[in-house]
Order: sequence, then structure tokens, then C-alpha cells
Amino acid sequence: MTQRSMAFGKVYLVGAGPGDPGLMTLKGKALLECADVVVYDALVSPPILAMINPQAEKIHAGKRRGQHSLLQEETTKLLIEKAQDAAIVVRLKGGDPFIFGRGGEEMEDLVAAGVSVEVVPGITSGIAAPAYANIPLTHRNYSSSVIFVTGHESVEKYRPDVNWSAIAHSAETIVVYMGIHNLPHIVEALIDAGLSDTTPIALIRWGTRPDQTELIGHLGGILQAVEESKFTAPAIAVIGNVVQFREVVTQAPPALVMA
Repeated sequence: MTQRSMAFGKVYLVGAGPGDPGLMTLKGKALLECADVVVYDALVSPPILAMINPQAEKIHAGKRRGQHSLLQEETTKLLIEKAQDAAIVVRLKGGDPFIFGRGGEEMEDLVAAGVSVEVVPGITSGIAAPAYANIPLTHRNYSSSVIFVTGHESVEKYRPDVNWSAIAHSAETIVVYMGIHNLPHIVEALIDAGLSDTTPIALIRWGTRPDQTELIGHLGGILQAVEESKFTAPAIAVIGNVVQFREVVTQAPPALVMA
């Protein structure tokens, strides 16, 4: 019997969204409520974890910088093993599985192992967090284009280096995921590529959650502001003139100091 014919269950790559349980899709919630096994990431919020079937086996496979519960290869192997015995296996990933979530790699390995897979998209933090901070990624008066890029430098080197010079001139709004640790390099590279040091930037931490905070400033001063405010990950960065829109519609001051 081949491995392809042995798989009993199905693996669902489910996006949990950025944190607010109200942003969890109906399809994703329904799968959590009937799942036999749920393998979840570190950034999945507690209210969403509370949606999981109480009888389900819950396995933490989260990855935070320097703190990997399971290696990527171990996670995929676990999913394959669980699909041999369980009918519904949910791989619960923060945000969207295919937006810097390595969902494509997991899907590829599962299909190669003969496991049936279905993707359930989730709302990605790069869209939701700016919206909760009153920052539209596109606006006819500020920006007609947006680009999403990872700022994460992995020791596993699973992605090519980012061409920040090309990024700087590719869109009017730049959204950087996982870029706080490498923010000094990113800021320097963007300014060297021609962006003005007065270009607005917003750092948004724990987007859509009750403790969401924002640090608003400009490329030239944001590093000092990060140091002074002790701003830490997980956070995304929004770079471009759309950040100025926040001042138009937000009466309350930013959650953190201006840079």
C-alpha cells in the first residue's frame, strides 16, 4: 500500500487572523469546533484557541524568534502522522497561511505525502493592523499601490534576501512583516535607496488585539523612538504617506510618542 492511499484524514491549513476573534472566518471557526487535532502557532490569540473542540488534541508548534517549539520539518511530519489516524486535522496559523506563514511549503509536503489538504484563508495582519490604527494602505490622495515584504532574517535561510532598493521604488506604501529586529538595516537600506528620512512610518504591535499599540514617526527618527519607548515585536511596519491619514481621522494622540 502506498503512502498516498494510507492517509485517512484531511489537513486544513486555517488562517486564524491577527488576533481579534471577531476576524476569524466562519469556516475556520466551524473547523475548530469539530477538529480532532489542532496544531497551532504561537501568535494565535487565546480567544481563538478557546474556540477549539474541547475533546480535540491540541499541540503547540509555534515559532518565535529564538524559541521554536518544533522545527518546520517536525511540524510537517507531525501533520502527516496525525492525518493517518484523525479525520480532521487543523493546522492553525496566525494571519493567513499563505502570507509569510509557510503554508505553501506545508501544503507541498503534505500533498507529496499523499495527505488531502485544504486551505482556509485568514485576514492577514498587514491589512488588519493598519485598519485598526486608522491607516488605509491605499487612498487616492496618498497612495495607489502597496507592497508586502518580510523583514525577517531566518537562520534557516528559507527565503532569498530582500532587495530593499527595488522595494523602495516599487510601491507608495510598504508593509513590512516581522521587521522589528532588523529595523536598523531596513531603515538604512530604504534611505540609501532614495526614500527621504522624513517618510512617515507606523509600527503597530499586537495588531487588532486589546493591547494594540502604535509608534508613529519618520524613517530618520524611528530607531531612536523605538529605543526610548522600548517598542518590541511582534509588530508590523507601514511606510509611506498613508500614515499621515491617521492624523486626519484620529482625535486621540498616538499610543506612543511621535518620532
